Amino acid sequence: MAESLDELGPVDWLVVEFPGPDFGKGQIAPFLEDLVKRDLIRVLDMVFLRKTDDGTLETAEISDLDPSELGEVRMAEADLAMVLSEQDVMDLAETIAPGHSAAVLVWENQWAAPFGAAVRKAGGQLVASGRIPTQAVIAAFEADAEAQSPEEAKEGA
Repeated sequence: MAESLDELGPVDWLVVEFPGPDFGKGQIAPFLEDLVKRDLIRVLDMVFLRKTDDGTLETAEISDLDPSELGEVRMAEADLAMVLSEQDVMDLAETIAPGHSAAVLVWENQWAAPFGAAVRKAGGQLVASGRIPTQAVIAAFEADAEAQSPEEAKEGA
């Protein structure tokens, strides 16, 4: 087991919220499945949350949902590590608006595992990490494009 832990890639999590009670109407599952099949990620935990209009929380595991909501992602259930605690789920549920549903996903970035293993074998350790929201990156590109003079914009094209 120590050998496999040494080869573990970075682990990330996210909460994706959808309006209404459906979890993306099955449109997200094929993309997640593709990432898993290509060994880019390994799903470690997945929880589904629904908040009624009055704020009552309902939680569900993969096996609790209709196959049409998840497609082939249901097959990942046997491999889940159940990383999230009940308290984690309750804390994350605070981010969901009443009348909405959400998927909580924890995954290992398998594509980065060899780099992470090399860092650890060289005596290094991760001391900081972060993520920049897509909207912020788009805004930065747009601001940069607006700040360029017309001549610079032509040279960059």
